[in-house]
Amino acid sequence: MADDKPKLLIVEDDEGLQAQLKWAYDDFDVVIAGDRASALASLRAEAPAVVTLDLGLPPDPDGTSEGFAVLEEIMGLKPDTKVIVASGHGARESALTAIDRGAYDFYQKPVDIEQLGLIVRRAFSLHQIEEENRRLVARAGDNNTVLGGLITAAPEMVRVARTIERVANTNVSVMLLGASGTGKELLAKGLHEASGRRDKTFVAINCAAIPENLLESELFGHEKGAFTGAVKTTEGKIEQAQGGTLFLDEVGDIPLPLQVKLLRFLQERTIERIGGRKSIEVDTRIVCATHQNLETMIAEGRFREDLFYRLAEIVVKIPSLAERPGDAVLLAKAFLKRFAAEMNPQVKGLAADALAAIDAWSWPGNVRELENRIKRAVIMADGKLISAEDLDLGNELDENSLPLNLKSAREQADRKVIRHALARSEGNISNTAKMLGISRPTLYDLLKQYDLHA
Repeated sequence: MADDKPKLLIVEDDEGLQAQLKWAYDDFDVVIAGDRASALASLRAEAPAVVTLDLGLPPDPDGTSEGFAVLEEIMGLKPDTKVIVASGHGARESALTAIDRGAYDFYQKPVDIEQLGLIVRRAFSLHQIEEENRRLVARAGDNNTVLGGLITAAPEMVRVARTIERVANTNVSVMLLGASGTGKELLAKGLHEASGRRDKTFVAINCAAIPENLLESELFGHEKGAFTGAVKTTEGKIEQAQGGTLFLDEVGDIPLPLQVKLLRFLQERTIERIGGRKSIEVDTRIVCATHQNLETMIAEGRFREDLFYRLAEIVVKIPSLAERPGDAVLLAKAFLKRFAAEMNPQVKGLAADALAAIDAWSWPGNVRELENRIKRAVIMADGKLISAEDLDLGNELDENSLPLNLKSAREQADRKVIRHALARSEGNISNTAKMLGISRPTLYDLLKQYDLHA
């Protein structure tokens, strides 16, 4: 039966080639689309794991603009889809651009059916492996503390932590990308503690917080008498982190002349202090972070491309708090426990309306905003429970982007509500079922269906 076969979407406007490809892949449930509208309709209706995409689609059959537009929309709607693009007339450059934009692989026209079949089957195998990895990560998310102190029950954040753990014992430079307040320094410390450098020093510096004329001295140090006020020789942060890890926060704020000097250190692993003439060997691992778009800065000539590739050997994207369902409540409880012990021991917990407000808020300032709100609420609270009024949050919800289809919308909603309820009930099945207004057997069925765990 077709339903038992993996779904393959072929986006191709040549009817003869459509028929040829459909005949060649009788072991797949093949869906054909000849233009952007039908391709996206088929993506929503069928949710295929693999798509073959001809970049030359109407109304631009001799160009690539329509094909790239389809690729962009597929990646936006279902980013785990393996898209294999067709590159005609030797247009290897277009194929490489497509891969840079999220495509899995490319094939050359005219089509070699056997070669394309190998690429398609490899794509299906990889998609299946990644699906299994996602299920394993979701199970790992049941442990609320990862990477030596990061509190999370969200698979999105567990995946980040596992990536960092995997690269910790290498000496590659790691770049953390994320909005302000997402916990980049905490992750950098976690990386250091998971590495073989854990017994040495972890040093952090915020490049945006130090005036340009002082940043060079902060990083590289200076010799006595190097400038007015240099009354003694001082080691810079790079030297202070000898054998350990240096975390450069907001690396996009490093001025261009200093970027050259940092690049030289990364290439040669030696530094010269300001006013010094001696090269000093330093074994320091660099971890950096930024919320800025460095690729845009490179295009504008404000950040060196060669430095970017030295710093970004491994890039880790950190989800915002709004993208981590259930984590806001877990973190709020942890912050409350800490701040109550320090500042107001009579506070024992969060009232129901406070929990609802925390769930509903979009947290534009991420974990830092949540921490500050809870700290303020603990200080201001009059009773044993913090109320929604103490948190001073609005009650407006952000609009979510349109999901892939109605089935995925229902699944997203179910997963989100169940994860919120599990977080608020601290994993208690009976309380979670009551909160959701369903029986325990029904909840167990849903947990099994969505591969969630209490």
